[in-house]
Amino acid sequence: MPNIKSAMKRVKVTEKKNLRNRMMKSAMRTSVKKFDAAVTAGQVDAQLLSATSSAVDRAVSKGVMSKNAANRKKARMAKAMNKVNA
Repeated sequence: MPNIKSAMKRVKVTEKKNLRNRMMKSAMRTSVKKFDAAVTAGQVDAQLLSATSSAVDRAVSKGVMSKNAANRKKARMAKAMNKVNA
C-alpha cells in the first residue's frame, strides 16, 4: 500500500476504472455470446445485430476495445447473419 497521498488516490481511481472497464467488457461479451447462440440456432435478426453492434460501439466509446477490433467484430457478425438468412 502506498504511503504518498497522490499514490493512494491513484490506487483508488485505478480500481474504479478497472471495475468500470470489466463491467463494459463483460456486457459486450454477453451480448456477443447471445448473438452467437442465435446464429447457431438459426434465429438471428437485424434487431439482435443492431443491439449487439451498439454494445460493441459502447465498449469502443469507453476505451475498452479498439475501433478496428470493433469494426472487424461487427463485420463478422453481419456476415454470419447474412449467411444464416440466405
